[in-house]
Amino acid sequence: MLVHLRRAVALSVLLIVICLVYTGIETAIGQVAFSYQANGSLIKQGNTVVGSALIGQQWTGPKWFQGRDDPDNPAESGPTAYGPRSEQLYDQVLQQIKLLKDEGITPTNGLVTGSGSGIDPDISPADAFAQVAAVAKANHLPASEVRGLVTKYSAPVYLGVFGSPYVNVLSLNMALAKLAA
Repeated sequence: MLVHLRRAVALSVLLIVICLVYTGIETAIGQVAFSYQANGSLIKQGNTVVGSALIGQQWTGPKWFQGRDDPDNPAESGPTAYGPRSEQLYDQVLQQIKLLKDEGITPTNGLVTGSGSGIDPDISPADAFAQVAAVAKANHLPASEVRGLVTKYSAPVYLGVFGSPYVNVLSLNMALAKLAA
């Protein structure tokens, strides 16, 4: 029995060492080869971190482009279980439509419905273009300049086939802040 115990302890120690070494190697590779992604895809303005390219930010007021979701706490993110006949979903969409109209933004499907994750940082170019007039007016900028920003920050379909075109709201609002300054 003592032989089996010794083998079990030795195997456990060996596996723990292998797991720690493997984790250390993977972490080192991630930090060297993919530092930006491994550290949260943080976007900085100067030396200050203003957000992550992977997590939606909360923007208030007509001065800013609005994202799809309202991620007050990304840890509580996730899709709802609302079905197409859900009264809660219907009320939520009506409330979002009212909020957008109050800010002078033309509601679009993408702006009044949430994303699957609840923290999506991107909107479609159509959603961004729907906000151009209100954002330009609130920032006292020509609509053509704001429309140009949306065009500049619109990412195409990946490799020409995968996904959909999108605009990262944080990057767009950072460029807008520079333009408005």
